[in-house]
Amino acid sequence: MKKTILITTIILVAFVNLTTAQSKPAYQLFKNDGTIADYNSMINDLANGDMVFFGEYHNNPISHWLQFELSKSLYDLKGNELFFGAEMFENGNQLVINEYLQDFYPEDKMLPEITQLWNNYKTDYKPLLDFAKENNLRFIATNIPRRYASMIYKMGLEVLSKLSPEALAMIGPDLETYFDPTVKAYAEMADNMGGHIPPNMLNIQLAQAAKDATMAHFALKNFQPGNLLLHFEGSYHSNYSQGIIWWINKIHPGLNIKSITTVTDSEWNELSEEEKAAIANYIIVVSDTMTKTKG
Repeated sequence: MKKTILITTIILVAFVNLTTAQSKPAYQLFKNDGTIADYNSMINDLANGDMVFFGEYHNNPISHWLQFELSKSLYDLKGNELFFGAEMFENGNQLVINEYLQDFYPEDKMLPEITQLWNNYKTDYKPLLDFAKENNLRFIATNIPRRYASMIYKMGLEVLSKLSPEALAMIGPDLETYFDPTVKAYAEMADNMGGHIPPNMLNIQLAQAAKDATMAHFALKNFQPGNLLLHFEGSYHSNYSQGIIWWINKIHPGLNIKSITTVTDSEWNELSEEEKAAIANYIIVVSDTMTKTKG
């Protein structure tokens, strides 16, 4: 009898522990009104837009897993009207990427020819690129080549007058026209430095804006009415409709743009209701203790 009671107790404790473990979700999906979002409803909403900007934490596996799942779900609804864009590939690599997508060039030959390939390409971005390849979808390398962002950081806008037409074709042409250091995304860069703002602060902001303006330019250059662009970028480039989204609205106002962002649980709890409403249309809240991928 005692043995039976002991076994029953062990089973009960094990059940309680399992239940407790199951109450710790890895992530939760919210709408910007603070309510829990239904995944299928979100997909239908996103599919009715023109562009979707998915702000990731580069080293967060939940961001990358959901990017892939979102790609599959949107493809089911949009078919070949869906195309991808990504911060993680510089636009100078577009020809090589296109040749890979068309199966002209094997991956082991392609990779050495791609400049500034991110360390987590194989785990986090290769699945997205290969999904595009398997389904004959476009994948646009939208980011500015790093060397030009570095030149702008060092010399400011005047460097643009010294570059060749071929180089200028890789930089968003609207940078000089619309750059505004008071825009939230760039003003915060100075604010975060407190009382230690360096003398080249404007160039630092310009270099960041050059990335956003260039990604916006190539997003628009490859967009046609009826398309749906799913773009992958660090959340800083799209939060609060700033960064890339701000540039698109300046260059080509009127598009139906949706956004998703990633925040940790502690960050979400610290946001005000106003910030939650403005940060993105949908928010992926991930555990603070989530394992990080190799960046």
